[in-house]
Amino acid sequence: MSSQNQARVKNRAPAPIQISAEQILREAAERQEQHILDPIVKIHDAEEYQSHLRDRRKHFEDNIRYRREHVGNWVKYARFEEDNREYERARSVFERALEVDARNPELWLRYAELEMRNEFVNRARNVLDRAVQLLPRVDFLWYKYVYMEEMVGDMPKCRAVFERWMEWMPDDNAWMSYARFEGRAGHMDQAKAIMRRYANTYPSSRSFMRFAKWAEYEAKDIELARTVYESSLVELEPEESRQARVFGRFAAFEERQGEYDRARVIYKHATKIFHLGQEPKKLAPGEEEEEVPQWEQEKRNELYKAYVAFEKKRGDKAGIEDIVITGQRAEYEKRVAADPTDYDAWFEYAKMEEENQAGRGNSAVGDGKVREVYERAIANVPPSMEDKQHWRRYIYLWIYYALYEEMQLRDLDRASKIYDACLDLIPHSRFSFAKIWINAAKLHIRRKDLASARKLLGRAIGLCGKEKIFSEYIALELALGEVDRCRSLYANYLKAMPHNCRAWSKYADLEKSVGETERCRAIYELAVAQSALDMPEMLWKNYIDFEIDEGEGDNARSLYERLLKKTGHVKVWISYSQFEATEVGKGIDAARDTFKRAHDQMKDAGMKEERVLLLDAWRVFEKTKGDAQSLAKVDAMLPRRVKRKRMRTDESGAELGWEEYFDYHFPNDEDANGGNLKILEMAAKWKQAQQAQDDSSSSDDDDSDDE
Repeated sequence: MSSQNQARVKNRAPAPIQISAEQILREAAERQEQHILDPIVKIHDAEEYQSHLRDRRKHFEDNIRYRREHVGNWVKYARFEEDNREYERARSVFERALEVDARNPELWLRYAELEMRNEFVNRARNVLDRAVQLLPRVDFLWYKYVYMEEMVGDMPKCRAVFERWMEWMPDDNAWMSYARFEGRAGHMDQAKAIMRRYANTYPSSRSFMRFAKWAEYEAKDIELARTVYESSLVELEPEESRQARVFGRFAAFEERQGEYDRARVIYKHATKIFHLGQEPKKLAPGEEEEEVPQWEQEKRNELYKAYVAFEKKRGDKAGIEDIVITGQRAEYEKRVAADPTDYDAWFEYAKMEEENQAGRGNSAVGDGKVREVYERAIANVPPSMEDKQHWRRYIYLWIYYALYEEMQLRDLDRASKIYDACLDLIPHSRFSFAKIWINAAKLHIRRKDLASARKLLGRAIGLCGKEKIFSEYIALELALGEVDRCRSLYANYLKAMPHNCRAWSKYADLEKSVGETERCRAIYELAVAQSALDMPEMLWKNYIDFEIDEGEGDNARSLYERLLKKTGHVKVWISYSQFEATEVGKGIDAARDTFKRAHDQMKDAGMKEERVLLLDAWRVFEKTKGDAQSLAKVDAMLPRRVKRKRMRTDESGAELGWEEYFDYHFPNDEDANGGNLKILEMAAKWKQAQQAQDDSSSSDDDDSDDE
């Protein structure tokens, strides 16, 4: 139906008269038609009674003629004759009905119940015998037959009826009824034999489970129940015996009997067969994966949950940990199967195995499991050989693997082979990882193989050539006291990275540490002479600090002057001024001169914010080194912050609107901007006077109102 033909509510407002459920029920009761009862017939003599019977029979006969196939008409007719104790007529009605529909089990049942209600046992037996011969697959006729024979206490005939019934291979409930009948009769051996016949007739997990349940709860024979459970695992076909409910019920039975070890063995056997809580089964070549229905998979999941609950309730700490580890292992296997390059999952998986192995002590099985996880993890090489980002997490798998072999298993040779395999795998022509080279070299040192470590680091410099490798190699040689090797390495370091200020500083520090002052100064001179440096401010600072430490104040002052020619940064001026106040400087007056010189240059250059920083540092200097008079002079030079407006523009020069900003007004700059400031001050005074006049006039008006 289209949306155009659908009814739409135009007025969504509430109706003026609301209808309640109580009102609807009350109106329904009020409008209900009155039930007309049949008239009461009073019979005074036999003639009236016979006339009434003729009328009723005529009524039933008319109904039958109208609908002969309707069973209710026949049953009501027979019931009427029974109520009037006309049993022959009732039988005649049923016989006529059977001629119409002899295969209707409802008619046979009503016929037999007529005979049973009136205690015509033989007639009832004949009716039921005819019924089961004609309809042997209708179970409720057999149930009624055996029920009647048991009620009259004729056990041999009841047993004979059961035997006739069993020849027709009925369903499970029929066999259970037969066994329960023998149990009620006190013939438990015969009941057990019947259940055995039932299990042999229907060799399925359902029949064996019902047999075992009957033996446990009704026959109270625990050994028979256990034998049935064991037989179900041995005698049944694989598709019947390899069902989760068989193992679950067997284990639950053993648990109820207090046989916890047997129950645990059953649970473990089931988890091994069904691979519950474990990694997926590895298929052999040509082997197809087992197709498990959804309902069976749910049963297996319930079985595993029951196993977990059993171990938590009945097991020890080792058993609980084992089942928890098994579940975690299954989850990790799912994750890595879904995405083999999920390295975070591999990390967590390996860590879990390491913790499990450490908790149980060193064992060959645990070590093999950890190694298997690491080997499987490192086999998943990143798909891209160009993008280094994909390799960053992958490389740590190799590092953790090597550390595990070294720290946990104390197998340094195997750890060294792991590093070598990793280095052979990395495409060094595109990218490399300094941490792998350094860790491998340090491992050689711990193995007391210094030659291999030097060879590996030399190879790393040739293939990788990163700053970290140079630093670690130099640190190694320095720790060994090989200063000449360190100088050679620094020469190669600076040849590869002449812009690296840290390398120049460390090289100079090396020469300083061995007392080679002139070599240190020469290195600094070479460094500052470079055209491109990454952090020149750090290099100049270290050079100046070196001269100050050496007590060469003139050299330090010369360096400050050379630096100021390259940059007039305020921090350089502040440092220069503070230097003059030190022991190697010329004194406090020279420091003040330097501050004033810096202030004048910044004033000429219009560097307001830098002047503020300089004056703040100068003020702190006067507080610590000067007196009140010198401090007052600096305070008089401090600026006043003024809020102003300016027009904002974009890159094309279009106006974007006004914005407020803070500007600094220095007292010494009044001559240049005196006119503007005087106008602003006069405007502020006029505004204050105008406001005072308004306040006085308002007070006079209030006084006049009071009078």
